Amino acid sequence: MTRLRDRVAVVTGAAGGMGRAHCRRLAEEGADIIAVDLAETADALAAVAYEVEGCGRRCVTGFADIRDPLALEEAVNTGVVQLGRLDIVVANAGVYADLGPAWELSDESWQRALDINLTGVWHTVRAGAGHLGAGGSIVIVGSTNGVKGGARATHYSASKHAVVGLARTMANELGPQGIRVNTVHPGSVATPMILNDSVYAKLRPDLPNPTREDAARVLAERTILPVPWVEPVDISNAVLFLASDESRYVTGIELVVDAGLTQKV
Repeated sequence: MTRLRDRVAVVTGAAGGMGRAHCRRLAEEGADIIAVDLAETADALAAVAYEVEGCGRRCVTGFADIRDPLALEEAVNTGVVQLGRLDIVVANAGVYADLGPAWELSDESWQRALDINLTGVWHTVRAGAGHLGAGGSIVIVGSTNGVKGGARATHYSASKHAVVGLARTMANELGPQGIRVNTVHPGSVATPMILNDSVYAKLRPDLPNPTREDAARVLAERTILPVPWVEPVDISNAVLFLASDESRYVTGIELVVDAGLTQKV
């Protein structure tokens, strides 16, 4: 498949979950990848590089915390030097943790969510934007909690609403250069961010030790389509569309992939 033939994409949070799926899907369509994640993910990031290379594409791995702009810029710049260009920025890295009522949220939890989900996204876009030319695409991975409020996730919801404003503004700023900026908003996705005991407990507080199946029943009641969650590749396909020429006149939009979660009445 060649929808992204010989283009280069940087993906943050690349070592697992949706990030790993994005790297693989973009590589399947012809892109070389700059895969960025934390240093402690080295083994997982190496596995991502192996998958990308298995698609016949090149992969440069870099280690950076997106809260650290200098480390992130170094990782992006090193990848661009090795691969020769940059066409696509996928700001995927994020955190969903410390769930609870707004009035019980600690200052530290609030700040961590904003530092990663908002400021880290800004660092990512800033590190990549200067390398992009006409036809370039920036895709920010948001959340349905950035489209509507999310109970017990005040910090997460606020940060994901904020990146929509960031994307809309940068779409206006970069549009005259032929660079597009859009957001993708997943609902529940079958990754460790959702499939963990903390989220199960949030969904089923009436049970002492809720299971994945218990959580699935709750989530399936919230969607229009008869599924509790979507798969990572479903989000990657949306990212692929916004990265490709098929969306060449699409900018400043919110693309929701949630099995009808935000539309169910």
